[in-house]
Amino acid sequence: MANKFTQFSLNFIFKISEQPVLLKDLLEANALFNEGMLVDYAKLNFKLKMLNAYIYYGILCFLILVPLLLITHYLFTRLDFHISILSSILVTAVVFIGFDIFKVYTRKIMSKNLILKAWANHFPCFAYEKYSSIVEEIYKQALKDEVSKTNLEKYVLEKIVENHSK
Repeated sequence: MANKFTQFSLNFIFKISEQPVLLKDLLEANALFNEGMLVDYAKLNFKLKMLNAYIYYGILCFLILVPLLLITHYLFTRLDFHISILSSILVTAVVFIGFDIFKVYTRKIMSKNLILKAWANHFPCFAYEKYSSIVEEIYKQALKDEVSKTNLEKYVLEKIVENHSK
């Protein structure tokens, strides 16, 4: 159930292209993702639906903040109105900063999902968890060796098999 909700949420927030992810883009995205960097939307063929992200985040904030407001409102009215003003400033800042964190978090989840999907397409015989860091190193070496795009798949597969047989 949680997986269905997560998938529904990601499909609501992001537009995913039907085009397959190219091998070079997968290798670059995998390397960036393993380094903890944000992957370019275009590399994995998806984009953020900004209006939907605002709607989703707004509903999420509403579900969290309304109960919190109902609980704390009576307390703040009895104490001092200055505390109420300061807390509203703090909550406003958290909501606006939180949206950026929300975008980054959902982008990382979507990137991981699309990398796994593309991995299953390009490397069906090699488990992502085991080979992602190995393929990252092979890709970096391919960049240093200036391997052409046409020979990249052959180069990577040869190096994976070579590494696997050691």
